[in-house]
Amino acid sequence: MIFLDQLRTAERQNGSLLCVGLDPDPAKFPTSYRGDASRIYDFCAAIVDATADLVIAFKPQIAYFAAHRAEAQLERLVAHMRSAAPQVPIILDAKRGDIGSTAEQYAIEAFERYGVDAVTLSPFMGFDSVAPYLKYHNKGAFLLCRTSNPGGDDLQSQRLASVDGQPLLYEHIARLVQGPWNLNGQLGLVVGATYPAEIDRVRALAPTVPLLIPGVGAQGGDAAATVKAGWRSGGHGETAAPIVVNSSRAILYASAGPDFAAAARAEALRTRELLQTSVTGRNS
Repeated sequence: MIFLDQLRTAERQNGSLLCVGLDPDPAKFPTSYRGDASRIYDFCAAIVDATADLVIAFKPQIAYFAAHRAEAQLERLVAHMRSAAPQVPIILDAKRGDIGSTAEQYAIEAFERYGVDAVTLSPFMGFDSVAPYLKYHNKGAFLLCRTSNPGGDDLQSQRLASVDGQPLLYEHIARLVQGPWNLNGQLGLVVGATYPAEIDRVRALAPTVPLLIPGVGAQGGDAAATVKAGWRSGGHGETAAPIVVNSSRAILYASAGPDFAAAARAEALRTRELLQTSVTGRNS
């Protein structure tokens, strides 16, 4: 099954647009695990078990594992996700961006070592930094387009000299992903929930690619505005192209007590329902 089909299947089965980001910070763990990096797997596996039927995807952030020498725990976690939630695709948030043989090694890392379904990439070095990932025909890649951080304006909102006028850089990236770069329908775009107007613009330029939308929850992105900007009906109750709305800290650290997994489930359920209600409102 190709990655886009995996997203559609998970959306139908779990009735969800919600992605849970797995950003394990031992300093924020519940009291019984606090400060213990050897419990990263235990913490994340508990979150996965509590939310497996509520999400369209899981998104482990590789830096939170690598910083604590927990790559082996990440491998174990991916294997657990395959067992506990086989219907849910896994997006490795790595934001890689390099060329040639180095990009080939990063692709091996993501798709062979960790065995994930998709990865986040920076497109700054051009198509040859993306191409090695596309050799894995059933896998996906989300390219950074209009990110949620304020510093994204430094480059992403700059105008380009072009035969098509003067598009902003993020608009140019969206057109490339909708068009010539998306050879096998494997690409998606990352657009931050803190910029709903830009989500709407990206969706207009790239109507058939999935959008990964971080920033709902602790970063302050508005769930209803995000759905209104990015979700489009494909008819017959189907999504024209999936939106994958990520929340991390608000779910992971909903409680510091022994009920942390139950609290994470409650927050994930609340967010999922808010997103689904927004879809219903979009259709009405």
